[in-house]
Order: sequence, then structure tokens, then C-alpha cells
Amino acid sequence: MIIIPAIDLMHGKAVRLEQGSAERVTVYDDDPVGVARRFAAEGAKRIHVVDLEGAFAGRPVQTELLEDICRAAREEGARVEVGGGIRDAAAVATLRDAGVDYVVVGTLAVRQPELAASLCKAHPNAIIVAADAKDGMVAVEGWTEASSLTARALAEAAEQWGAAAVLHTDVERDGMQVGAAVEATIALQDGLDIPIYASGGVGTLDDLKACKAAGVRGVIMGRAIYEGAFSLKEALEQC
Repeated sequence: MIIIPAIDLMHGKAVRLEQGSAERVTVYDDDPVGVARRFAAEGAKRIHVVDLEGAFAGRPVQTELLEDICRAAREEGARVEVGGGIRDAAAVATLRDAGVDYVVVGTLAVRQPELAASLCKAHPNAIIVAADAKDGMVAVEGWTEASSLTARALAEAAEQWGAAAVLHTDVERDGMQVGAAVEATIALQDGLDIPIYASGGVGTLDDLKACKAAGVRGVIMGRAIYEGAFSLKEALEQC
């Protein structure tokens, strides 16, 4: 199981939201580049970054900062995956040029599946599909709108496209530290070869142990580390 610490960016700072709401934001660090460098130095092999302003604007906004984060992580041997506002091929190319290893697409994958498939072919093993779900249905546009697509259908499509992974976020759990959506994540993984990563809700080391015991392939976490529920080192020891 891979442990992936998260950095959410807003106004150039590292923050966390509760349930994806811009009105429920906590600022944790004024230096997200330093946070990325520290995560990588402590042993993280991958770092998850979200351009929150980009997610709400529908286009990448903090590209220069993302480039700095990628450079810092790379110097310590870590890779970076970035999501938020990626709606077209040009946005993917911009992020790849900035040094991003994996580009996370959500709304694009739902609304433009043919484009998502072509991006997976154009950027082999570099496109991650986000299945951000509310009650099993995928949410889009920065989680502000519900789609008619199930998370399972999107995961199956992502595998057919050749995506690198599927990131399954339970929107209701995100930032709440109430435990990961283990059963839903494993249900998505059942019968699929593409790795399904769980995101949202991790609050204790027991949550990580439950994910590993169930066979979850990867876990993204943020608030629990920032607030000292456990250290990144302790999390990595659960791999």
C-alpha cells in the first residue's frame, strides 16, 4: 500500500478544506514548497497536490508554484501528482511541462471521455482519473455538481483507457477524519486491475491499518498529518 501525503493549495498556502467547501478552510503552512520537500525527505515517494483555485476556476491557476513544488520533491526523490481545474489537453500539457509526473482529471473524464482516453494514450502511465463520489455518484466542477455517472462506471472506463490509477474520494468524508471509505474503495477495486486509491477521512493509524488489511492499494491523507494525529513516518510504517 502506498501512502501519499496531500498538499492543497489556496492563495499560495497549504490548506485543507472540509468536504471540499471553500468556506471551510484551514491554513496549515505558508510555504507549500517546504512542505513538499519535507514530505519527500521523510520518505514519501509520491505527493498529491490540488490546485484548489484551479478546481473552482476550471483551469490551472498556480502553475509557477506547482513547478517549484515538483522541483523540490524531485530533489528528494519523490514524484508529484496534481489535480484541480484540468479541463483540456492544453492544461495537461502545461502541467507536464511544469514537471508534474501524474495529472489528475475528474470533470474532464466524466464530460469528455473520448478526450480522457486520448490523453491516457498521449501520456502513458501519467493520467490518474478522479472518481470523487457522493453516495456512489461522481461529483464534478470542484465537487459542486453531481453527475449521472457512478464511480464504478468511471473506474471501469479508466481501466479501458489505460489510466495509471483511479483516485476514489468520498466527498462526505474528506477532511473530516472519520475513517476512509474502505468498503466502497474495495468494491471499486473488485474485478479491476487498475489500482484504486482511497482519499478522504483518514484520522488515525487504525484507519490506515484497516485500509491495508482490506487490500486498498494506496491512501491519500492530509489533515491528520498536519494536525499531529500521527507522523508521516508512522504512516509510512503501515505500508
